[in-house]
Amino acid sequence: MKKLFMIVQLALLSAGAFAQSVWQNDKAHSQLKFDITHLGVSTVSGAFTDFDATISGSKADFSDAVFELNAKTKSVNTGIDKRDEHLRSADFFDVEKNPELTFKSTSLKNAGKDKYTLTGNLTLHGVTKPVTLELWYRGTITNQMSKKPVAGFRATGKIKRADFNIGGKFAPPMLSEEVVIIADGEFGPKE
Repeated sequence: MKKLFMIVQLALLSAGAFAQSVWQNDKAHSQLKFDITHLGVSTVSGAFTDFDATISGSKADFSDAVFELNAKTKSVNTGIDKRDEHLRSADFFDVEKNPELTFKSTSLKNAGKDKYTLTGNLTLHGVTKPVTLELWYRGTITNQMSKKPVAGFRATGKIKRADFNIGGKFAPPMLSEEVVIIADGEFGPKE
């Protein structure tokens, strides 16, 4: 009987170690940013301030993870109210018709120590296209205040405005065709 109890305990512990887990971004320590070149000589930076991201996986190093993100397009913020209003209009994000942008990963490939190539489908302005991002896994630690695990990630990449029918009236050099995407996040186990 004692041996059976130990086998059951070991089986339960093993199942827990490989169980699917979901991690949620900490909104106070996560950012979804973009950079675009204006007139070929300066960079305009902005962010989506209302977004949620999750990571689902069963491995401690996140090597089998699926990344998902959902952002409210009306939360676009460049620090200039008039420009932000224009970005929300039909010329750019058309937030009334397209209130959200979404990303869901389809592939995660090792690209070196703590580096991955993250591929997934980005839906923006009513168009879904595959995109590839560089992902840096910054590690997992225990938060000294909450005593809970925290994992850090940074994803970077580029998209083309034309692929998503955004800002077609503003050809280069007015606005660059490529937009740089930068996502930084702290994630903790979803409760």
